[in-house]
Amino acid sequence: MNMQTNAPAKLVKYVRVRSEPDARFVEFDFAINDPSLFVELIMPKDCFTVFCKHNQVIHMTAEQAAKNDEEAAKWRYGTEAELR
Repeated sequence: MNMQTNAPAKLVKYVRVRSEPDARFVEFDFAINDPSLFVELIMPKDCFTVFCKHNQVIHMTAEQAAKNDEEAAKWRYGTEAELR
């Protein structure tokens, strides 16, 4: 029996920091496998560092972040077609 076939797939975990670098707490988005499906979290800086290391996160690219911002704007303000 091949044990590798039963191994869970490695999930990519993303973060996007939203707070200022000197803020007391780190405000960030956290996503698993799909950077467009995220939760907003807040934690102290030292906890954030441990969280990132434990989860082996990668930072969202500027393109991924921009796409998330565009989608959020659609939900908040509607699309141009809906405004006419």
